[in-house]
Amino acid sequence: MRLLRKFYIDGFILSILATVAVASVFPARGDAATVVDWLTKIAIALLFLLYGARLHPQEALAGLKHWRLHVVVLACTFVLFPLLGLAAHVLAPAVLTEDLYTGLLFLCLVPSTVQSSIAFTSIAKGNVVGAIVSATLSNLLGVFLTPALVILLMNTTGQAKVDPSAIVDIVLQLLVPFFLGQLIRPKVEGLLAKYAEPTKLVDRGSILLAVYSAFSAGMVEGIWHTLSPWRILLLAAVCAALLALVLTATALAGRLAGFDRGDRIVVVFCGSKKSLATGLPMATVLFAASPVGLIVLPLMIFHQIQLITCAALAQRWARTAP
Repeated sequence: MRLLRKFYIDGFILSILATVAVASVFPARGDAATVVDWLTKIAIALLFLLYGARLHPQEALAGLKHWRLHVVVLACTFVLFPLLGLAAHVLAPAVLTEDLYTGLLFLCLVPSTVQSSIAFTSIAKGNVVGAIVSATLSNLLGVFLTPALVILLMNTTGQAKVDPSAIVDIVLQLLVPFFLGQLIRPKVEGLLAKYAEPTKLVDRGSILLAVYSAFSAGMVEGIWHTLSPWRILLLAAVCAALLALVLTATALAGRLAGFDRGDRIVVVFCGSKKSLATGLPMATVLFAASPVGLIVLPLMIFHQIQLITCAALAQRWARTAP
């Protein structure tokens, strides 16, 4: 690890790249994919259980009341991103095919990630409870807002539907473990303080599982082989540029709003990320008669780029935390 730090190479980023490589060669299929999916869900539930056990109830209540923070994050997710997506239409068809542009606009309409946004905020020593509220609220509203924005801004051949199971999943996987952690906090507070470092492995482990699961799904579907390599490189460059614009805008928004360091980290991580877990099933419904594989490809590429970039940012902010 000292050698990696000497050359400014982050071990966590190498772990993500190694996970992508493993998923490319050995993607999870059939029963193995089901096992990976359940392991990811268990890791997410454990992650939020630990968050609930670590946070003092007064801190949690303060996070719920911090409405200005949540408004800024939601504005970045459902206003800034869609505007940038509409502006990117100038890239079609010269840089992006019409299907790829449709996918780029669609990724701009899906809600923020929950698991990785909060995990990166925790790694960077930001306002974790603020991230929990903002990311969860984004996903709950996204169940309704994303289909509405798709209908408003895009032509879909499928009928937009709101799946109630998405809300149930958010409640069971995120909110229930968090409140359970709050209940058991007095009994496990000392134990968590004693074993603080091992519990941090859950943050990184859950992200690695999500990366493996997402990339495996792409390999099994074969969507990486539907385009020429240079077209995929162009798409990756566009996704990287989009992420760079949003990261800059969210960092500036946090400063202009007068937020402290912890809240600015929340704005950057929760406001700049897009959920693959939410976007994939929505695309299946909204674009039933369209080439869904090509439409979700920008989201999958953006998802990988945001994980690697935000991992680097989180590790950097962790080292410079007061």
